[in-house]
Amino acid sequence: MDLAQSVKRKSKALLPPALFLALTGYFGWNATQGDRGLRSYALREQQLASVQAELVVAQGEAADWARKVAGLQSAHLDADTVDERARAMLNLADPTDVVVPYGPDKKLY
Repeated sequence: MDLAQSVKRKSKALLPPALFLALTGYFGWNATQGDRGLRSYALREQQLASVQAELVVAQGEAADWARKVAGLQSAHLDADTVDERARAMLNLADPTDVVVPYGPDKKLY
């Protein structure tokens, strides 16, 4: 009976630290590996940097298109822009122009 009481007493003494270590391990693992852990944070930071780079490119394209559209508005017509668009749409060139051919994979705009 003395051995059973000794084991029971030691198991009661070990239960709180073992439970605390298990909880600490669980929360530690979630802090690094979980949905809102350090690895997920690093992945979100990479995605944010990628999306911000795409945003810069898109804003540049939008500014370019805004400049082109502003040149085609009737309030102030830019003769060079109108000439450029007319030649591109009609596929024509002036005999004094220097024509640089693009490959099929290149975009004009």
